[in-house]
Amino acid sequence: MQLEEWLMNAWPAMHTIVRQGWVLRFADGYTKRSNSVYPLYAGEKNLHAAIERCEREYERVHLAPTFKMTPFAPPELDRLLASKGYAVLEPSSVRVLNRLDAVREPVLTEMEIEERLGGKWLDLTASFKGMTGHDKAILRTLLENSLIRKGYFILHDRSVPVACGLAALDQDAAGLFEIVTAEAYRNRGYGEQLILHMLGWARANGAAVSYLQVVQSNAPACRLYDKLNFQEAYPYWYRQKRREEI
Repeated sequence: MQLEEWLMNAWPAMHTIVRQGWVLRFADGYTKRSNSVYPLYAGEKNLHAAIERCEREYERVHLAPTFKMTPFAPPELDRLLASKGYAVLEPSSVRVLNRLDAVREPVLTEMEIEERLGGKWLDLTASFKGMTGHDKAILRTLLENSLIRKGYFILHDRSVPVACGLAALDQDAAGLFEIVTAEAYRNRGYGEQLILHMLGWARANGAAVSYLQVVQSNAPACRLYDKLNFQEAYPYWYRQKRREEI
């Protein structure tokens, strides 16, 4: 449960509503993390009524009702959503690295680190990810409104920016997000070098543990996180209402 709270703090939403222990997050459609229901805490007894209540909230703002399914959700909720026509999306896992003191030093040293969101980091991240202007604007808003301390990282090789990432510090934990390498430089070890810098910065600023999320079908990322000794804490997936059911 602590990891889910860190994740919500680190990756914000524009608006949040809490209904009897279920956290409803909204961010104009940018990322499922910020536009889904987190059924975290006990309290809801009538799951049918709870689902319908959530559906009305999301349909009111023209978003597909989406639920994040974790081990903390009511056990019967996943089956019930399936029966209502909700499809499984993006089976993923939360991974944790518990020994930041054992992280080795990176080889590449050309690294820019800023603790305030700058246009350069945002422009590069949006370019590397192929983001739309709409999503880029939402990302800016989410990060500018966040109260969690963050580090914005740009890795260079021979003065060329090759990879970007975002670290969020909350208590003694560092979440890693928006890790992306420029397409022309992928599969050349830059992602690993970037993360080693991020972990070193997190350790120097008091973090003892790091966590991240990865889609299980992203084989290159999974191999990298295995190499860096990130261990799965738990799996999760999304249930989203099929368009024909809306």
